[in-house]
Amino acid sequence: MTPDGTTPGDSEAQQRRWRALVDERLPAAAAARPDWPVSRNHCFARILLDNACGGPWRESVAPPAWANMPPERLAVALALGEAVLEGRQDLAVLNHRSLLWRRKRPVPPPPPRLVGDGFSLRRWRLTDDAPFAALCADPEVMRFFPAPKTPRESQAEARALARRFEEDGFGPWVVEAPEGFAGFVGCWRLARPLPFGPLIGRETGLVEIGWRLARFAWGRGFAVRGARLALADVFSRCALPEVVAHTAGLNAPSRRVIERLGMTEAGAFDHPALPEGHPLRPHRLYRLAAAEFATGDVS
Repeated sequence: MTPDGTTPGDSEAQQRRWRALVDERLPAAAAARPDWPVSRNHCFARILLDNACGGPWRESVAPPAWANMPPERLAVALALGEAVLEGRQDLAVLNHRSLLWRRKRPVPPPPPRLVGDGFSLRRWRLTDDAPFAALCADPEVMRFFPAPKTPRESQAEARALARRFEEDGFGPWVVEAPEGFAGFVGCWRLARPLPFGPLIGRETGLVEIGWRLARFAWGRGFAVRGARLALADVFSRCALPEVVAHTAGLNAPSRRVIERLGMTEAGAFDHPALPEGHPLRPHRLYRLAAAEFATGDVS
């Protein structure tokens, strides 16, 4: 029995499935798929292994990958390959992400808008200042924050959120409902380190996803569906390997959204910006890998 609970026979069977997938099944299927970006076995292996590892596989696995890849990572690569064959995963998206990680392709600029069902995500405008200030002054909206924000504080935050697109190539999108401005949802790099090291091994270079919606937009699925649009964008266009989320333990509505996104809880921590004894100080951290999102594990 190996440390991960598999037997040598299990590993050998998994490796045989891998060789059959990349050497036979995918190349054979490529003959009937002129739209696929690759057709050779080593290209299929590169794409699937990179996406399973969240970056160029040689950075974390010694060659040959089929023999040295941890079984749980090889299982992700196999699941991705099966999803490609079944038409549940776009091989071009996986290839694009692999080439971005390998710096063989530049990151495309963000689109002006992402379109959902009955709503859209768009970039920020100066005319959003007033409705955003009203949202941030609403005690119900801000009940899981230390306090509502003043109009000046809201304006400063809106400018900072809008700049994220220029600084990082992605950011929190404005949610545009039929009634107009409804809040924001999207991803951004953590502005300062938080005590995530004991939970996931690092505290810097992380990207989080978050949202804040006006009361009239609650219960309409904008947070979950908007977050899925934003995640699909950063995982494909920007090739991010992972996104995290954190929220106060008391914030049950946000935790429900996080769980519906398929994120896995990594543990609890105390938010350093809040004093000892503050009811919002206990926080929970969640994470979602690009490979997990890509395999369709997120429902």
